[in-house]
Amino acid sequence: MKIIAEKINGTRKRVAQAIQERDAAFIQNLAREQAAVSHTAWVDANAGTAPQREPDDLIWLVETIQSATDKPIALDSANPKALEAAIKVVKTKPMINSISLEPGRRDIFPIVAEHDCPTVALASGEKGLPKTQEECLDNIARLLEKTRSMGIRDSNLYVDPLAMTIGSGIQNGLIFFDSVREIRRRFPEVHITCGLSNISFGLPARTYINRVFLALSMQAGMDCAICDPNNHDIQTTILATELLLAKDKHCLNYTRAFRAGVFNKPV
Repeated sequence: MKIIAEKINGTRKRVAQAIQERDAAFIQNLAREQAAVSHTAWVDANAGTAPQREPDDLIWLVETIQSATDKPIALDSANPKALEAAIKVVKTKPMINSISLEPGRRDIFPIVAEHDCPTVALASGEKGLPKTQEECLDNIARLLEKTRSMGIRDSNLYVDPLAMTIGSGIQNGLIFFDSVREIRRRFPEVHITCGLSNISFGLPARTYINRVFLALSMQAGMDCAICDPNNHDIQTTILATELLLAKDKHCLNYTRAFRAGVFNKPV
């Protein structure tokens, strides 16, 4: 299971302040603590600033993160100019977050193809979010037609079926699990990801929902998540679920994590 570590995001008030004030120490600390988690594969970098200043801000974020960790970075922007600027300063091949069939993201496809980057591929279509499971799967199929025509490998795609909050529809969890299974059946080489906390938006005690959703999604075939890697419930749920799904040979990851104090030891 891979994690795209989500905390360096300019939509968060404290991160936005750090970007504005060029508070490198704050960003470096966030980068280090997220990178220290074994399942973290990429540290997300989202400036979230106005288009005209985003290229400079994203470059600063990338350089600041790279001064704190060697973990690859996920360049999180829908602004092609920001992506093109930032990709010139990355030291390790980045992930690009994200492409979709939406008109505003069409200029990102050539960047992904040119640099052979892993990329998050959203299931949204020309009119935005899919309204049904069938529309979601159709959007993904058409998106893969486009990526394949441009020479983008299926194995570089991290397809996001777009989990919808359970609060707006009690079937949304089941729809997501079924979508993951169908994507895995139709397109066996792609990876599958999602913004983990979307499922619990608007509900109380969200961590309980998120960790069960994570386990069930992994069982359905999801192999990546956009989340807070420092959340204790996320760490332990991944370890236990990988163990039960026979993805932890000889139980080594689980037992080593226990000895390292990752789990709360019983009294």
